[in-house]
Amino acid sequence: MDNTPFSYNSLSPDLIVDSLGSIGIRLDSGLTALNSYENRVYQFHDEDHTRYVVKFYRPHRWSRAQILEEHQFTQQLFDAEIPVITPLTFNNTTLHEYHGYLFSLFPSMGGRQYEMDNIEQMESVAMLLGRIHQIGAKQSFSYRPTIGLEEYLYHPQEVLLSCRFIPNKVQSDLKIILAQLIKAVEQYWHNDWQPIRLHADCHAGNILWRDNAMFVDFDDSRNGPAIQDLWMLLHGDHKQQRLQLDMLIEMYQEFYHFDNHQLKLIEPLRAMRMIHHLAWVIARWQDPAFPIAFPWFTDDDFWHQQLTEFKQQITAIKSPPLQLAPMI
Repeated sequence: MDNTPFSYNSLSPDLIVDSLGSIGIRLDSGLTALNSYENRVYQFHDEDHTRYVVKFYRPHRWSRAQILEEHQFTQQLFDAEIPVITPLTFNNTTLHEYHGYLFSLFPSMGGRQYEMDNIEQMESVAMLLGRIHQIGAKQSFSYRPTIGLEEYLYHPQEVLLSCRFIPNKVQSDLKIILAQLIKAVEQYWHNDWQPIRLHADCHAGNILWRDNAMFVDFDDSRNGPAIQDLWMLLHGDHKQQRLQLDMLIEMYQEFYHFDNHQLKLIEPLRAMRMIHHLAWVIARWQDPAFPIAFPWFTDDDFWHQQLTEFKQQITAIKSPPLQLAPMI
C-alpha cells in the first residue's frame, strides 16, 4: 500500500486525448468515466467507431515491471482461450507513458453482472478459476508481491492507529481489538501452501457474464494461496457457504487440484482483507474520489460497527473452518 501524496488534477481531458494520440488513437466521442477508485478509467469511441477503455495507472503504486507482469499473465490466460480482458498492443507494447502517466488500452466488453446465487454461473466461474490457477501455478510473479502479514496486517495497523479522523472515543478500543484480531490471524495463519499467480480480488464485481463467465480487472493480481480466489465467492450463513464451497471445488478440481489444508486460511484472509481495506481508504483519503465514495467513513457509528465486526471476526477465526462434504 503506497502512501505517496499524489493528485490526478493534471490528468485533464486534453492530456487524455493527447496521450491517446501519442499511440495513434483519435477520439470520435467524449470520455465516459468508469467506476475505479485506484486508477482512472474511461470509455470512448475512436474515429473508426471502435469502442475502447483506457486505463491510467495511479503513479507510485505499481512499477512498470509489475504492471507488465500483470499484462503478461492475462495474455497467457487469453492465449489459453480463457475469457479475460487483456490490454491491446500498440507500438509493440501494452504499456505506454505520457507526461508521467502510465496507461493501457483495452477492448470495451459489455456483459451482465455475475449472479452469485446462480448455480450455472457459479460452476462456470469455478471451472475458469481452475484453469486460471492451472496456468498461474506454472510460474510465480517475480516483481509483484506475495500475500502476507506485512502488507495486509502490520502496515495497515500502523495506518489505522495513526489516522487522525477516526473518532477519539474509538481509538483506544480500536487499538486493543485490532491487536487481538491480528494476534488471532497470526495464530491461524500458515505458509504451508504453494504460491501461485492469482486474480487476488475475485469478487462478483470483477466477473462479467456473457453466455459464460469473463474475468476482468487483474490490477490487484499477486502471488498467494489458491483459496484467495475462491473464498470471496462464498456468501450467506455457514450451511450455505459449505454447499457453495462443495460446488465450487468440485468444478474447480476438473482443472486444478485443491489443497484442503487451505480451508483454514479463509477466515484469516477475510480479516486481512477487512483491515487492509480500511487502511487503503485512509491512505487514499486525499484523493477527492474517496470522500465522495465513502462519506460515512468519518462517522462514529461506522467505526463502532467496525469494532463489532472485528470482534465477530476473531470468533470466526477461532471457530472450526469450513470443510468439504466427505466423499462417498
